[in-house]
Amino acid sequence: MKKGRKLYDSAFKSKAVALSNERANISELARELGIKVTLLYKWRKEHEKFGEGSFPGNGTLKLTPEQEKIRLLEKQLKDAELERDILKKGNQHFFQERSMKYRFIKNHEHEFPIEKMCEVLEVHSSSYYKWKARPASKRALMKDKIKQQITSIYFASKQRYGSPRITAELNAMGYKISRVTVAKYMKELGLRSKLSKKFKVTTDSKHNYLIVDNVLNRNFAPTEPSQVWVSDITYIQTKEGFVYLTSLIDLYDRKMIGWSLSNTMSTADTTLAAWRMAIKNRPVKKGLIFHSDQGVQYATKKFTNVLESYGVIRSMSRKGNCWDNAVAESFFKSLKTELIYGNKLVTKEQMKIDVFEYIEIWYNKKRRHRALNYKTIEEFNNQNQFYKNVA
Repeated sequence: MKKGRKLYDSAFKSKAVALSNERANISELARELGIKVTLLYKWRKEHEKFGEGSFPGNGTLKLTPEQEKIRLLEKQLKDAELERDILKKGNQHFFQERSMKYRFIKNHEHEFPIEKMCEVLEVHSSSYYKWKARPASKRALMKDKIKQQITSIYFASKQRYGSPRITAELNAMGYKISRVTVAKYMKELGLRSKLSKKFKVTTDSKHNYLIVDNVLNRNFAPTEPSQVWVSDITYIQTKEGFVYLTSLIDLYDRKMIGWSLSNTMSTADTTLAAWRMAIKNRPVKKGLIFHSDQGVQYATKKFTNVLESYGVIRSMSRKGNCWDNAVAESFFKSLKTELIYGNKLVTKEQMKIDVFEYIEIWYNKKRRHRALNYKTIEEFNNQNQFYKNVA
């Protein structure tokens, strides 16, 4: 039977295009999103031509020539600002240690004048030439190489990784190195993972809807996909007020199979929207347990009727006990630590793009999860599939 062509809605296309405007490598982004690079370029071309009027479905929205000219000028300005900030950002973050500065200069001698690089990175050119002429031991070269890899992994993770995850990443790359050594090198480089903060709970359990028992009872280790799905809601602050993120995670591999970022806390915009995405991504199996807190969005008849129509077993945390839904709570802690805290407030539209990138590219595809023994979700599923095939 011929496999049907996958369809993408306008929201996915718009966010993919917006994200591509922030990335230098379009091919890599297309691969991360699981789409053909030609398709992404097609969407970009349509967006360049019609702007907000692109991807209308059955509509025919278009921009006037004047609007199109303004849009192109804004894009050119953004590109110019991005180019201007590249070296500034590198000087601020990538080169804490003198040897790393020297290594950068050596690797870019054919791109930039040596004297200018020494001036920007605040090192004496004579010191650089002495370093370059001095023969390095194999041990020193290996240490320098590992430090470069640590720095690369650290900033590729947007400063989210600490020594355990960086160690796992290095081991996956073939390096044999301990977490203690990685922690030591990170300290020498001045690299620290982002620290977590406490945040408020958005649960509104003051309602008259039916509350069900805690069927899950903190059994967070199912043996198959679609045995247990957990969900929760949190707020995220932006320049224009709060937006509300609803998450829906399969406990088996910790994958975010459904989510919604909304301007309201209505059931339609939160739990129902996340559920609709989840059932598109994974089948609902018999005996599936759906666990949440006692919030009104999970207890309302509109949502419970949908769950019952699929034969789902409902489960709810005890009132005021966040540990009953620890995995969902942990996801929000990670997201806010790795994406929100320490960064400037952005618009709601920018936050939607940032959350889209965090979940669909980082969390679901690249992030190493402690609960999966520091494997990515894909590595975890591939390993378990291999063992099943062998058995």
